[in-house]
Amino acid sequence: MSNLLFISGGEIFIVMVVVLLLFGANRIPEIARGLGKGMNEFKKATEDIKKEINDSSEGVVDDIKEIKDTFDDIK
Repeated sequence: MSNLLFISGGEIFIVMVVVLLLFGANRIPEIARGLGKGMNEFKKATEDIKKEINDSSEGVVDDIKEIKDTFDDIK
């Protein structure tokens, strides 16, 4: 973790202290919880988009196979 985004351990500590001073100890869990929920929603949306793309592309693949079989039958 010391090489996270090219930030050293001391810089991470300073950022944590600034966050603690700005938001207070009581608000940090709320902020973390909100970030976690946001990340979870983003992950769900990404999975839904991937599923939608895969489902729509299956029909195209089936159509291409059918056209290929038709041309193979003509030969």
